[in-house]
Amino acid sequence: MRALESLLSAGVPFMVGGAYAFFAYTGLFRDTKDLDLMLTERDLPAAFRALERAGFTTELFDPRWIGKAYAGARYIDLIFSSGNGLAAVDGSWFEHARPATILGHACLIAPAEEIIFTKAFVDERERYDGADVNHLIYTCGDELSWERLLCRFGPHWEVLFAHLTLYRFVYPGARSRVPAWLMEELCRRTVEQTRAGDEPQRVCRGNLISRQQYSLDYEKLGLLAAPCGPQVEVEAAARPRRPAS
Repeated sequence: MRALESLLSAGVPFMVGGAYAFFAYTGLFRDTKDLDLMLTERDLPAAFRALERAGFTTELFDPRWIGKAYAGARYIDLIFSSGNGLAAVDGSWFEHARPATILGHACLIAPAEEIIFTKAFVDERERYDGADVNHLIYTCGDELSWERLLCRFGPHWEVLFAHLTLYRFVYPGARSRVPAWLMEELCRRTVEQTRAGDEPQRVCRGNLISRQQYSLDYEKLGLLAAPCGPQVEVEAAARPRRPAS
C-alpha cells in the first residue's frame, strides 16, 4: 500500500490499528475501506508531509485526536489519541507494539492492551466495540499484560470490570483467560466503593463513553461532565493488589 511505503520511507514512526491489527490478533477479518494508523501527535505533521508527497490529500479532522488522508474512495485515519482524550499515543505504545506484516510491509501493530483500552470506551448508539474487546480477550487473554491494562484504566477501572463481566457471560468456557487475581481485585474495589457511598459531586461520566447519548444529563439535569485527558499518574487506589506467591 502506497501509504505504508511513504511513511516507512520517510521514517515516520507509526503502528497499524483498526481492522488490520484486529485480524492480526484474532484471525477475524472484516472488509474495510480505511486504514487506521496510530502515531504520536508530534509526528502527525511529518506523516501529513509524507502522504502528501505520495499524492494524498490530508486534513486535521479533529484536533483532539485524529487526522485523515484521502485517495479516492479510500482514506487513512491518523490517530494520535482516543476521542475522549484518555488514550493519547505515547512512547509506551511503541514499546509494547508487536511486529507484523501488513499489506506486504513489515511494520508494527498497536498493542492489544491499548486496543482494548480504547475500544472499551466506545459505547455509542450507532457503534459499540464490546464484541471486539471480547474477541481480543478470548484470543489473546493468556498473553495480555493484565497489570498494565489495569493501570491504563486507572480511576476508570469500572469500565474494564463491566467488559470483563460481559466477557465471562459470553465465554463461560474460557473464564480463566482473565486471571482470578484481577477479578478478585475488581470485586474488592467494588465492595469498597459500595460501602463508601455516593461521590460528593453530581458527576455524569457518560461523556467518556459517548459523544451524544448523555447530553441531556448535562443540559437538562445539570450534572457535571467528567474531565477528559490522559491519566498521567495512576492513583494508589488503582494499583492492583496481587496475592502473595
